[in-house]
Amino acid sequence: MKRVAKALLNYFVKGLLIVVPLGVAIFLIYWGVSRIDNALNLSTAIWTDDKGKPIYIPGLGILNVILIILIAGVLVTNVITEPIKAWFNRWLDRLPLFKFLYSSVKDLTEAFVGEEKKFNEPVLVDVNEFGLKKIGFLVKKDLSKIGLPGDVAVYFPYSYSFAGQVVIISADKVHPLDISAADAMKFMISGGVSGLD
Repeated sequence: MKRVAKALLNYFVKGLLIVVPLGVAIFLIYWGVSRIDNALNLSTAIWTDDKGKPIYIPGLGILNVILIILIAGVLVTNVITEPIKAWFNRWLDRLPLFKFLYSSVKDLTEAFVGEEKKFNEPVLVDVNEFGLKKIGFLVKKDLSKIGLPGDVAVYFPYSYSFAGQVVIISADKVHPLDISAADAMKFMISGGVSGLD
């Protein structure tokens, strides 16, 4: 009887290791997509059935997001000129809080998907004299503009989060890692349990 219980427990644990990460990943993707779809779905405002009840068309909100992004890309690439960009920047200067939020989100987005990806240089940092080391991403190699020549800026993501912190440290304590940026990010975000396979 003990062998059967032990075998069942073993199967349960192995199943748990498959089902929980898969379920959480599917849930988070579903939750994010459905929130965006509900927030930007205009079908209930436009269409009604014969009884006057709004008609909800699933996926229309996501389609709206894709179309808005594509139209914005076409406009920025082909239509928007330097005077329009200058006018937009002057308008942003009048709204400091909006400018702060806009520029922060823009910089973060560009760090991941822009032409100059910022998190593409994984490094190992000597933190203290006891041999403690942290993995991060080198984001600024020259800090002489802020009076710190010889220092660099390293971004350390937190495990199980997309938050992190930027640390200024002497360049001689930072060593390049011979792994891809994607593997380094996966390793750090997962708390060190994946990404180096």
